[in-house]
Amino acid sequence: MNSRDQLTGRIIAGGDQTPLDDHSSKCILSRGCDPEMGRRAMEFLPPLLGNPKMISVTNDDDFIMELQRKEWAVVLFAPGACRYDAIEAPIPGSSALTQGWRLEDYRKLVRKHQGEKIQIVETTDEGEIVPRLLQALGNIT
Repeated sequence: MNSRDQLTGRIIAGGDQTPLDDHSSKCILSRGCDPEMGRRAMEFLPPLLGNPKMISVTNDDDFIMELQRKEWAVVLFAPGACRYDAIEAPIPGSSALTQGWRLEDYRKLVRKHQGEKIQIVETTDEGEIVPRLLQALGNIT
């Protein structure tokens, strides 16, 4: 089993099998570092979360474009990005504008484009993704 398979397993294990609320009218934007993990997550996460629409990006040009393009219910900073931030290393996929940014800078950018009510989810632990996203989705009225 490769490391991506292990990470995928940890994410799925973080979700329980209880009936979910319908979140199909909500949209989640995920900023991660690994395009393959982002692709995989877009396949299995929506059913675990009540079927919200989800987009995963791995570079800041696409991230900023998506923040400006539409209103999002939740922005997720994937565990890899959070781990880079935790060790004060550059988050892969930065642009000239965002070079050297920390998650605090990204949060400000998200709030600038999405407002103060946007739900922002961050974790370094794949097993916390589903519970935290469900909580964030449930906070939206």
